[in-house]
Amino acid sequence: MPKLTQFHGHVGFISIDCGISANSSYTDKLTNLNYVSDSGFTDAGESKTILPIYQTSDVPQQFLALRSFPRGIRNCYTLKPVQGPGHRYLIRAWFMYGNYDSKGLIPQFEIHLGVEKWDKISFSETNSRVSTEIIHVQSSEYIYVCLVNTGQGTPFISALELRYVSYTWYPAEFGSLQLFARVDFGETLLFHRYNDDIYDRIWDPIIYLNSSLVNNLETWRESDFNVPYKVMRTAIVPDNSSEPLKISWVPLNASDRFIICLHYGEVQTLQSNETREFNMYLNGNLWTPNDLPITPSYQTPSSVFSTGPELSASRHEIVMQKTERSTLPPIINALEVYSVRKFQQSQTDDQDASSIMDIKSVYKVQKENWQGDPCAPQAHAWNGIGCSYNDSDLPRITSLNLSSSGLHGNIASSIANLRMIRSLDLSNNNLSGKIPDFLSQLTFLRILNIKGNNFTGSVPSDLLKKSESGLLLLRNLTVWFITYSTDASLGGGDTNRCQSSSCKKSSNKSTIKIAAAVASAVVLILIALIIILLIVRYRKQKELNKDISLETMKRRFTYSEILKITNNLEKIVGRGGFGTVYHGRIGNNQVAVKMLSATSAQGYKEFQTEAKLLMGIHHKNLTALVGYCKEKKHLGIIYEYMANGDLERYLAGRTSYVLSWEQRIWIAIDAAEGFEYLHHGCKRPIIHRDVKSTNILLTENFQGKLSDFGLSRVIPFEAASHITTEVAGTPGYLDPEYYRSNRLTEKSDVYSFGIVLLEIITGRPAVGTDYDREHIVQWVRSRIKEGDAKVIVDSRIRDNVDVNSVWKAVEIALLCVTIASDKRPPMNIVVTQLKECLATDLIWDDARQKELIGVMSLNLESDVLSPQPR
Repeated sequence: MPKLTQFHGHVGFISIDCGISANSSYTDKLTNLNYVSDSGFTDAGESKTILPIYQTSDVPQQFLALRSFPRGIRNCYTLKPVQGPGHRYLIRAWFMYGNYDSKGLIPQFEIHLGVEKWDKISFSETNSRVSTEIIHVQSSEYIYVCLVNTGQGTPFISALELRYVSYTWYPAEFGSLQLFARVDFGETLLFHRYNDDIYDRIWDPIIYLNSSLVNNLETWRESDFNVPYKVMRTAIVPDNSSEPLKISWVPLNASDRFIICLHYGEVQTLQSNETREFNMYLNGNLWTPNDLPITPSYQTPSSVFSTGPELSASRHEIVMQKTERSTLPPIINALEVYSVRKFQQSQTDDQDASSIMDIKSVYKVQKENWQGDPCAPQAHAWNGIGCSYNDSDLPRITSLNLSSSGLHGNIASSIANLRMIRSLDLSNNNLSGKIPDFLSQLTFLRILNIKGNNFTGSVPSDLLKKSESGLLLLRNLTVWFITYSTDASLGGGDTNRCQSSSCKKSSNKSTIKIAAAVASAVVLILIALIIILLIVRYRKQKELNKDISLETMKRRFTYSEILKITNNLEKIVGRGGFGTVYHGRIGNNQVAVKMLSATSAQGYKEFQTEAKLLMGIHHKNLTALVGYCKEKKHLGIIYEYMANGDLERYLAGRTSYVLSWEQRIWIAIDAAEGFEYLHHGCKRPIIHRDVKSTNILLTENFQGKLSDFGLSRVIPFEAASHITTEVAGTPGYLDPEYYRSNRLTEKSDVYSFGIVLLEIITGRPAVGTDYDREHIVQWVRSRIKEGDAKVIVDSRIRDNVDVNSVWKAVEIALLCVTIASDKRPPMNIVVTQLKECLATDLIWDDARQKELIGVMSLNLESDVLSPQPR
């Protein structure tokens, strides 16, 4: 993670030469400003240089190197001006292609400021130098400048400049001001910038078909706009003194609205019989202060400027016409024209942004899209981060998933400042030290996963209390190691020890007594603690005996034992192509016994596949194998019993119980974690090949587990990422790419899971009923075109879901069912996104509960004050 290098040279200026080596800097010969490497502002992209043929003597040093961004759609620079939010900044970006990639293909791309588009960057020639500039009032501590790939070539940037400007006369209430033109009239050769202009505005010379006037004196007065005297000393007047002076321009977009600043001042010493006076018109309307004629003062800058955005037009024209009493023609020295740009989308809350950037720096997190704003725009939120979006509030970070990210050290203290976080996953890293108390102070934290680390010490008591009260889900928490110490430091030690021999003698006996008493107390406490721990362990072990015995059994049963287990195959709990499933008991444990039907053509092969596969794998989200039977014609598999049956029966409404939105997302997470294990957690990847809602079973607590592995295939080491095999699976769930090519990959399971996720959201089957055979993917896509995701939600829960959580779930599902398999996300990304979806829902649900409590309070108060008839 780059450290944000900030101001160099002039106070309030950031001058970045993009692409030069890290920690490099130099003083620019023209401006004497110090330019630094961009390595402190971005960790993306590649350093390049323009080809030698374009490195001519007239090319400034800032254009020799550049940073190219061949990977990712959006790559960003992060600036943090010390003046902070609420101030005006001039931001300027420079570009020169110079055929740096030797392709000779001039690219086009966009540059964004914060969340929204700032400008489109295009070039007329290979050696064209292009710049874009904006005056922006920043509402956040951070300024993000992002290059966005639009599919027309690789984005790049040569230099980036930020200038703090203290003036307030450019109106900010209408939006940011993108530079259209800044002209120094009368100047024919030189452009002026810092340090002639203290704000480093660049004033371009322009050849206008009028007469030029020059005043070389340096005694010009200062103006409100701080226009440099070198700009004001030159001006133009019409060649024919009786003619008006006209300035016109055509906007790039007819809808653009402009802020205009016109600067004038007398450059000549007028004789007593000479007068310069004129009126000014903008698009045919009088445009002078107080509607009075303008009389320039000698060597004194004055300005006429817009008080608001001018009306849009296809062409704009300023006309200066001398009055009847004027002996001299009108004059103009300089002109600034800005198009008004409104950046209305909010950036992430500053505290959240600062916290996550500190976390990125502390852990040196390197994720492809961890740059720019963490939450916005929503489509480019950082991987592993979930955010809440509310039109009236700033985006807030609500979940953080850094599982298996190679983190080291303690839990970062910056996490304590993520005040709205609901879900935190730091599992499977190398974190160490104590579990910090601040985790229990995170008011909205509902999900905490810190397994698979190297923590020491005890779990903070407040954290345990939240877990025991149901306010915090410590899911998949591993064993905690509690360390005890008999060191004096445990009690704080004795800071007033007696030093004299007499003191030692007189206190010797009492010291021995105290030491003995303390030692006895310590022993008794330790014995008590050991007894308590043994009791707790025994109780927990007793509760867990059922699961442990089932999971570790995996033994071969005789058919007579099967009959005893099932009470002579008394109770049928399911049927399938494999055969019949019976309810059974082994001791006090319930089991499900699946017996092969004699008429099942594929049954024996599937039996062999499933039994062999389940003998070698175990995961909390896979149905556990208890044992099997293989005795002549009797073939069977024994599983743990799933009390709530399969997911499909709940989605189809074949039971009166309705799964809530939160339960549905939990089940989706459970299933996705099961697939993640199969695809990435096994020695060789396993493809399920028959993913569907009937093959996701539910425990008595509605935890989801994958089942039915008869069609599964193992990807051999030599096959790398796929195998070619016959098509198998269930219509409606089948990956179309696999169906066409017989090429089986993990992305085939991802597609099928996407169908299941759409079923979970909508409550509809993968393929409609006999009279409505519309596939669920087409059904969903056709109904969300209007921008309302809630219309597709299962009508039984539609009024009790958060639209942001629904949108996130729909987006994940539609990504999974993308036709091209390489565009589908891997299962670890799906898991992350679903957890963020859950966190978003939990935040909404908390807010809703608080609102309902408030409404109930008001209703109760109303009933007391004025009872209503019933």
